[in-house]
Amino acid sequence: MKYYDVAVVGAGHAGCEAAFAAARLGAQVLLVTFNMDHIAQMSCNPAIGGIAKGQVVREIDALGGAMGMVAEAAAIQFRILNATKGPAVWSPRAQCDKSAYRGGMKYLLECTPNIDILQSEVTGFIVENESICGIVTHLGDRIRTGAVVLTTGTSLNGTLHYGLQNFPGGRAGDQASCDLSTALEKQLGITLGRLKTGTPPRILAKTIDFTNLDLQPSEPQYEEFSFWSKSLRPSLVNANRRNLPCYMLHSTDETAAVVRANIDKSPMYSGVIKGIGTRYCPSFEDKVIRFPQHPYHLLFLEPEGAETGEYYLNGFSSSLPPEVQKLMLRTLPGLHDAVISRYAYAIEYDFIPPHQTERCLRNKRWHNLFTAGQINGTSGYEEAAGQGLIAGMNAARHVAGKSAVFPGRDTSYIGVMLDDLSTKEIVEPYRLFTSRAEYRLTLRQENADLRLCRMAHDWGLLPEDKFAEYMRYEKLFFDKLDFCKQNKYGKIPVFTLLRDIVPGTGIETVPEIAKMLSLPENRIGKRVFQELLISAKYDGYLQREEVEIARLKKLEESSIPESFDYANVRGLCNESRQKLEKIRPATLGQAGRIDGVTPADIALLQVHLKKLRGQE
Repeated sequence: MKYYDVAVVGAGHAGCEAAFAAARLGAQVLLVTFNMDHIAQMSCNPAIGGIAKGQVVREIDALGGAMGMVAEAAAIQFRILNATKGPAVWSPRAQCDKSAYRGGMKYLLECTPNIDILQSEVTGFIVENESICGIVTHLGDRIRTGAVVLTTGTSLNGTLHYGLQNFPGGRAGDQASCDLSTALEKQLGITLGRLKTGTPPRILAKTIDFTNLDLQPSEPQYEEFSFWSKSLRPSLVNANRRNLPCYMLHSTDETAAVVRANIDKSPMYSGVIKGIGTRYCPSFEDKVIRFPQHPYHLLFLEPEGAETGEYYLNGFSSSLPPEVQKLMLRTLPGLHDAVISRYAYAIEYDFIPPHQTERCLRNKRWHNLFTAGQINGTSGYEEAAGQGLIAGMNAARHVAGKSAVFPGRDTSYIGVMLDDLSTKEIVEPYRLFTSRAEYRLTLRQENADLRLCRMAHDWGLLPEDKFAEYMRYEKLFFDKLDFCKQNKYGKIPVFTLLRDIVPGTGIETVPEIAKMLSLPENRIGKRVFQELLISAKYDGYLQREEVEIARLKKLEESSIPESFDYANVRGLCNESRQKLEKIRPATLGQAGRIDGVTPADIALLQVHLKKLRGQE
């Protein structure tokens, strides 16, 4: 068969971005998926973005990725979360038509040069001379490749749980990948762990009484997920309706009573499920048992698309049996006569604990094996897509003989995630929050292009036409920033005047300043004005963060050799030594972020590394 530079296994959100990134770098890519009709399937909530996740989507877009553009085309509702708070935590979120999103991503993959797609199952690897040389499929295909990117989602030895019934599956309607899990352990010697996640039931809209539910309408869309002008985006079919509402409701005492009466039927509480679920997205029965002080829980009814009669009951994830799910629904406002079209379920799956993975998402033992998404212990479409982009790019760079690259935690939420995965003990599915970033005022959602586009162009991810558009925006912004700092309105510097204007205010409301700035009356002009407002209002805080970022960079520049012997460092406590030997950080900065490693330990390492370098 044809040789491929990069083989991507799995076509979920991580796999799609991995394929795009590798192809943009000129690699010949094979994308292998169980089912071509389930590419970029939104198997949980049909939404893109949210707290910290919206920032990641903006970053993917700035790095040349596809998620923002496809989400924009498929959006049926758009909101900016935390809009009443400061810009550091503003987070865009789009409810999407899941069919339009899936179709748009599939079409884009099929039209992208250098990408072939194969519907098949990968069951093992071709290994020669202690190196992975290709993949093997269930049909006997032996496909040789220079690098492999695994983005298996929840399919890796997946088990679906409906109450005390369980059976193999990657998600409802898709098979599990059991042979590949065995190959990772037996053939490659990789240690696997076990995690758990779940999804709520889907409800038929015609059986819902919306009368007394709280309406959550779509906001007027002043922004878009993608920075790029329409001429630089692919021609994708937009969702038919873009202003569909969601609805809010609360659970009741009766709902909790049903859960308590049937908790013995839960696979989590009966010990059937061994994997650990995400703390920040618990099942509904987990909420009832763990938080008895909260008698009511907020739920959302969200449309699955513009051309479907199914609603997603957000916040009602469950692994209880179907008959109990029906009883629970009868206790909810507006759902007394509701009909479930798809039952909720829990899923257990294998993952690779990421202490075996470098920050560039390359396996520490197999240097042409890369992993992205839930196989690394994360949760969420956006986290998966961000990892996929980095893994696909580095797989292509590996084949081209180039060194691996990745963004740092000072430049992006993607960098925060990569660093956390390589330094934290992953015992539950990892989820991004704005609170995970030390420099979240710098890592805002609206300035992702200013942070990452030059980097993306240097790495080969951003094509010339997009980079040229970005450079025009960058020049306009910095020209106007200099103008504001060097000119006055009367006796007051323009930059000082801007501090008194609330970010989000339209430029048309301050005609005197608008006249001075003479910005173009288009989308770019509005973006520049908002960036100027934020830069002025938070100037002192941003300068403080810059000092901290410079300190971090100094520690990041102090590398630790891969073969460094921590046993030779006297004074390290046993816990620190064990964690350092397990994770093997690449820099002093990374070592300092390992749980249990103290500033005193870092000081000892600094002294030892200086002595070591003096002997070289």
